[in-house]
Amino acid sequence: MFLFDAHLDLSMNAVEWNRDLTQDLNVIRDREKNLNDKPDRGLGVVSFPEMRKGNIGMCVATQIARFVKPDSIIPGWNSQAQAWAMTQAQVAWYKAMEDAGEMVQITDLTSLRKHLALWDNAVSTENLPIGYILSLEGADSFITLKNLEIAYGYGLRAVGPAHYGPGVYAYGTDSDQPLSQKGKDLLTEMDHLNMILDATHLCDSAFWDAMEMYQGPVWASHNLVREIVPHNRQFSDDMIKELLNRKAVIGMAFDAWMMIPGWERGKSTPQSTGLKIEHVAQHIDHICQIAGNALHVGIGSDLDGAYGKEQSPGDLDSIADLQTITGILKNRGYSDHDIEQIMWKNWVDFLERSWM
Repeated sequence: MFLFDAHLDLSMNAVEWNRDLTQDLNVIRDREKNLNDKPDRGLGVVSFPEMRKGNIGMCVATQIARFVKPDSIIPGWNSQAQAWAMTQAQVAWYKAMEDAGEMVQITDLTSLRKHLALWDNAVSTENLPIGYILSLEGADSFITLKNLEIAYGYGLRAVGPAHYGPGVYAYGTDSDQPLSQKGKDLLTEMDHLNMILDATHLCDSAFWDAMEMYQGPVWASHNLVREIVPHNRQFSDDMIKELLNRKAVIGMAFDAWMMIPGWERGKSTPQSTGLKIEHVAQHIDHICQIAGNALHVGIGSDLDGAYGKEQSPGDLDSIADLQTITGILKNRGYSDHDIEQIMWKNWVDFLERSWM
């Protein structure tokens, strides 16, 4: 079945992790086997060949570069200008992948429908370009709102104002503060451009401020359920209900600590916890029960989002294994129509509504 993954940090992997995603996954892993600068070295699960193998024909692909102050305990760039420069390097890589025929950018309904028809009518997906919608995770790299306009010009269509900790425009995971005037100005300009607001990573106060003022389309590219795994990174039921009222889609993430309670990063393993892909179905069930339907859930895996097999479900060797979700949902009583909606169509329907 065709699959739309709403959150992949592809350019971060390529530019910062120095991974050639055009290569076979085993080649990428082998090249990293003697590296230890990052915990997921040799354990990545994403490559273009594996995406095609898993029939993942579209994704939301990110730019990401955080600005941090001198006392920050999380890594990032020491100025907004440096963060902006990093996002531009990431854009350059996406453009190079387009030139190589590996990817194609989706920016409007015409390009969306053209790409879906290409994959739908192809005899083989082996050499097809993967469609991507460009998104920015954390808006710190916007030195001024002029940068937002520049980014829109090169195809940026979704923005998550926050990431982890204090941000220039909004506070994110593991922090909390109401939306600042700079954040409100950002949302106003995004609204003017009819951009998609990604509610992922917004701290609770900023989430509610954003929901009150933002009039444009809202989605959550990679979030799970706080009722199942208590943490501010997850959505509470009230947040989920608000997103349902906004006709949003919530993408299911596959980072282990978000999937099951009690995971200790750096200590727990998929084997010691018994973590499986099926655990994500509990989060899907929860949202579908609140909604009364399966029209607001999608896949937003965040695979290789600074973690690999060491922090992924134990039965997931590569991103292609996301296809097993279809059987998992079928065994839980989901109809073929509902499964198709969850695997890709909810995202496409959202874009059809938002880009009219």
